[in-house]
Amino acid sequence: MKKKGLAKSAGEFDRRFDAGEDIHDLIDIMKAKIIQPGKKVRLTIDVAESLVNELDEIRQGIGVDRGALIKVWLHERVLQERAAKKAG
Repeated sequence: MKKKGLAKSAGEFDRRFDAGEDIHDLIDIMKAKIIQPGKKVRLTIDVAESLVNELDEIRQGIGVDRGALIKVWLHERVLQERAAKKAG
């Protein structure tokens, strides 16, 4: 069986992964980096009950807990802000 080459883009990698292809041959493990998340800090916020209800509707639809959804959204926003800062 012919060994397939490394994925040429993230999109190709995602497409091949989503198709159920074995991705181990697509990754150059020698270039892998382990990123340590650092010390965790507890964050407490007060929000309107209606916002919590809307968050719960979204999270139930995708099958994650509320905290995970908020963490992902916060991370995405930080990346957007960082990219905007670099561009501007």
